Amino acid sequence: MSPALLGAVSAELVDSLKPPVLNQLQQLLGSLPREEQENMVSLAVHLLGQTSTGAFRLLRFLVDTAMPASVIIAAPGLAVHEGAREACERVVQLLLLSLQNLVFSLGGESPGSARPAIPFLDGLRAHVRELCVETLRLERKRHLWLHQLLALLAVHGGPSCATEALCHMLTLARTQEELGLAAQLHAAVLVSSSSSCAAGLLPATVQRCVAQIHAGGLTDQQLAQLLSSAIMSAQVARIVSASHLHDFSPLLLHDSPLVSDAAASLLSSTRFPGSLQPARLLSVARAAVAHFFLSLRRRGGGGVVTADSARLLARLSSVSSLSLKAVLQLLVEGALLWGGNAEMFGGKRVPLSGAAAPAEGACPGDTRAPLLEVNRKFGTAVNFSGGGGGGGVWSVFHAGIVGRGLKPSPPSPSAPAAPSPAPEEVLLNQHLFVDAVARCCCSSKYHAGTGSGLEEPQASPVSPEAAKLVAMALAESVCPDVANGELPWPPEDHARTTVERDIRIRRRFEENPLLFQLLRLVAAGRPALCYCSVVLRGLLATLLAHWEGSREATALASPWHLRASSVLVACMGEAQLLPPVLGNMHEAFPFLAPFEVRLLLLSVWDYMRDNSPLPQRFSFNAETGLFYRDFAKDGDMSKYLSVLYSVLHKNVDRLGHLCGRFQL
Repeated sequence: MSPALLGAVSAELVDSLKPPVLNQLQQLLGSLPREEQENMVSLAVHLLGQTSTGAFRLLRFLVDTAMPASVIIAAPGLAVHEGAREACERVVQLLLLSLQNLVFSLGGESPGSARPAIPFLDGLRAHVRELCVETLRLERKRHLWLHQLLALLAVHGGPSCATEALCHMLTLARTQEELGLAAQLHAAVLVSSSSSCAAGLLPATVQRCVAQIHAGGLTDQQLAQLLSSAIMSAQVARIVSASHLHDFSPLLLHDSPLVSDAAASLLSSTRFPGSLQPARLLSVARAAVAHFFLSLRRRGGGGVVTADSARLLARLSSVSSLSLKAVLQLLVEGALLWGGNAEMFGGKRVPLSGAAAPAEGACPGDTRAPLLEVNRKFGTAVNFSGGGGGGGVWSVFHAGIVGRGLKPSPPSPSAPAAPSPAPEEVLLNQHLFVDAVARCCCSSKYHAGTGSGLEEPQASPVSPEAAKLVAMALAESVCPDVANGELPWPPEDHARTTVERDIRIRRRFEENPLLFQLLRLVAAGRPALCYCSVVLRGLLATLLAHWEGSREATALASPWHLRASSVLVACMGEAQLLPPVLGNMHEAFPFLAPFEVRLLLLSVWDYMRDNSPLPQRFSFNAETGLFYRDFAKDGDMSKYLSVLYSVLHKNVDRLGHLCGRFQL
């Protein structure tokens, strides 16, 4: 029988073999001798092996008919006789055995030689995905038959067919049991293939998955499932981290939260290579930081934030000093400068035009695009020539503020105002952010661990190097026009020459309370707070001016300034910029009058002027692994405490319980 005739007959045969017809055939053939029955089954198996057209349809018919009655429940009066079902089951088993003999006995002698054609398997080549879907249904016997057939098809079809089958299995598997079928398929192909083909099978599969991602051939659900399968497969995760980190990191910014969260979970469970190129490292860092802020925003909208995003940032910051600097700087800038993020932490932002688009390569949420980048949307560069090609009087430019992007659009009267986050939500966002920054700062060594790389960085005190990076990023964000070298403190009268800058610094602290949290974090990594000297000096100068002009009876009448003064002195005391006696004076502020608070802050200024906050004043203790400062080298401390003791003596009725805190 010719292949064309066999294909035409097989299609008609499947249509005609309904349950009543199968039952009649069973009654007719059941009376034949066993030898003739075996011959007919062997002939059927031989003809099936030679069938190419309609092979998948024939396979589905055989598998459906051979399934036990407990799995397939037919309509009343249409049930297949048990003898017919057993005959179909025997045909399926013999067909698999015949295909196995053909695959492994007719293979080429050398690894590069082509395999002879097997019509039935060649006919199934275009239905690999359907076979994977049917296999993952995990029905009794059915998935075992189809899984064995998939393995034979993968071996016969070569690496391209094997990678296609594995790619579909990784994309469609939803549970650990289903993913186990993909691992078994991979193992079967490894055993049956040559060593050269087997070694590159899994990398080729990941490469095929990456090609599917770039081509947009996967739905959001399938893409998220592929990432989840990669998480459950340690081998795939290692390949992703070693060779395809730049392909999977953009998925952190995917529009679907399902995909972006799955990408964060995958990347947070892998080990980053130490030889990662700087450009790709910075790209991954920007995507990871942007995903962190997006996850915080989604959590405010009813989503759930896991530790995956924070763990990803911690792992990324432990790769190298470059990654640590990039992650910390982007985190600080993102919380303080990127549009909309400050509001999540209880801060304010300057209203910007909604039409402004982020600059190319900018992280999502950063609406403060430079004016030049916005204007470049109308051409590759700004052209001031007088020709008709796009310069001179015919050029179109957008007006705005340098450093802030486009001018704000006038608010529409009908536009509803964006709801402000609840106080408890603000506190939680601040805690999550500071915790993420602290985890990055507590990675004591780069590439900690030499094992699989899946262990968490060991908990340790805040690294002075990391705290210094946070301090410099904070100072640059709050006061970008000041160099980091301005560490010494001038006399108190010098503050009159920097009034505008100091007011701007205080305003930033008023607009974003997260700055105080960052100051506390920097203070824990001595001597990093020295690099915030300009910020501390400007904030203290404005607080002195406020308390000097206040005419209230008690400092409690100015709650923000009281809190700012207390936090400022406490941070300077924790960072050992002040001796313990002066660092504890903030405990007395709530009980004092404004002029008394000013007198105490003047004592702080005088001490800082005479003992500039320089990192050279700190010594390293090898036993504790921390920097400390020996205040005995600063000379006589009594001249800075006379005002403090006078205030304590005057208010002894209210401050008597604190006198023990101010003893030398």
